[in-house]
Order: sequence, then structure tokens, then C-alpha cells
Amino acid sequence: MKFQGSIPALITPMKNGAFDEAAFRKFVGWQLKEGSHGLVPVGTTGESPTLTPEEHKAVVRICVAEAKSKVPVIAGAGSNNTAEAIEYTKHAKDAGADAALVVVPYYNKPTQDGIYAHYAAIAKAVDIPIFVYNVPGRSVVSISVETLARLAHDFKNIVGVKDATADLTRPSRQRLASGAKFIQLSGEDGTALGFNAHGGVGCISVTANVAPRLCAALQEATLKGDYAKALKLQDQLMPLHHALFVESNPGPVKYAASLLGLCDAEARLPLVPVLESTKTAVREAMVHAGLIN
Repeated sequence: MKFQGSIPALITPMKNGAFDEAAFRKFVGWQLKEGSHGLVPVGTTGESPTLTPEEHKAVVRICVAEAKSKVPVIAGAGSNNTAEAIEYTKHAKDAGADAALVVVPYYNKPTQDGIYAHYAAIAKAVDIPIFVYNVPGRSVVSISVETLARLAHDFKNIVGVKDATADLTRPSRQRLASGAKFIQLSGEDGTALGFNAHGGVGCISVTANVAPRLCAALQEATLKGDYAKALKLQDQLMPLHHALFVESNPGPVKYAASLLGLCDAEARLPLVPVLESTKTAVREAMVHAGLIN
């Protein structure tokens, strides 16, 4: 399967404090009907920090089952504990996921050598395609272009990156360092159009949770080199990209999903319901995008 296009970082629906399995199954089916090109369960948007290990594994298994091999599933499998990241990556493979998304270790602030050793241990332990998830806004540390290129060179199963730095010099520098076959996916909706112009091939997207058809169309346009069409879609989506990060993700996108009747807006503590001002911004952006009246 190809890892490209619009790949939503799926929300994990909650109801009365528990994982809403029925809503999640329905949500995955809707994403497929709307044209998403892949699926990422239990990433940041899926509230991975507050899911129990049992819930984490269940969400991955259910996503794989509902995807029915129609699109690739890139299962969230990261941790700041290398042993736990290996366990989650093994589970991703055993569950039938097509790849694992492994975040740069957060909180303990490893050096570049420590980051390299973390991914090397995972790549040696599990034979599954691995995407490095670089999100310094949450992990504090950032993997360097050079360390990522070293990993891609040393381990054939480290196949790509989810780049959430919003630094549009990185995809060009990474391509030169890692080669054109290294798969670069944006992790930041607002700059995804520009990211693809620099050699990226897709976006692991928050906005695609609620605007999957539009996000898929934008990605398809860039992959065809039709940046005029992509820019029109960007203008339609940009207020929504912005509104979904007025407060910490996934609070705003869960509220947006609730407006579409996809699931409740509920998230787990320490996330709390979004402010009324955020609700207004999200509603206005969804109207602008043509998603609601």
C-alpha cells in the first residue's frame, strides 16, 4: 500500500468516560466513504496519553478490522519509554497494521544519540514500516535532519516521517539527506500544501477528521501538480485549520465532530470542554468550509 494523500489522525470517541467503540467503528467507515487515503489510530489527536494500554490496543485492532485493507493503517505506537514503544509497535504488527507511527521521546529530553538509540532498538525489535513522528511542540526535543537521515540509512524499515515542525525548509533538506524514496508526510494542516511542494506526499491531518473529502481533494490536487486547485481548497480550509488549534488538540476537533453528529465532544481530563469563543470560531470556520449551514 502507498502511504500518501490525506490520512486523518483519528479522534477516539468517548462517552461517559469510556471509549465509544460503536461511534469509532462508524467513524472509520465514514472516513473510508469520504475518500481518506489512510488512517492513523491512537496518535496525539486520538488522546494516546490518556488511553489505557488495553484501550490503545483495542482502538488499533478495531481500526484495522474496520479498514478492511482498503487503505493503510499507520498505528500510533510511541512512548517515551523505549520498552513500551517496542511493545506497542509489536502489537501494531500483530494487529495487522501496515505501519507504526512512533513519536520522538517526550519529557525525558534525550540527546540526538539517545533519539537514534531509541529508534534503532524499535527497528531491530519489530519488522514493520516505521514512521518517525517529529512534534517538538509537544515532545520538547526535535530529531535533527541528520539523525533522521542516519536512521533511514541504517534501518530499511524506518521508511518515513510525520513532520509536525511547520518548518518548510525541512522537507527539502530531508529529501537531500535521506533520498527521494524516504516518505515525508506533513503533520501540520496549515502548511501541508507548501510541504508537498517541497517534496512531501501527504498529510497526517487533524482537519480531515471533519473535512475528509476536502482534505483528500487538496492532497490529490498537489500529487497531480495542480497547485491552483489546491490553493482554492486551501483558502476554503484555512480558517478551519486555524480554529482547530485555538485550544489544545483534540478539544476543538471533537467539538467540530459533534456538530456533524459523528460523536460526543467529550475528551478525557486534563482536557476540558472548549470555551464558547472556541466553539464560535469552529462553527464559523465550518460554515466557511461548507461543512455546516
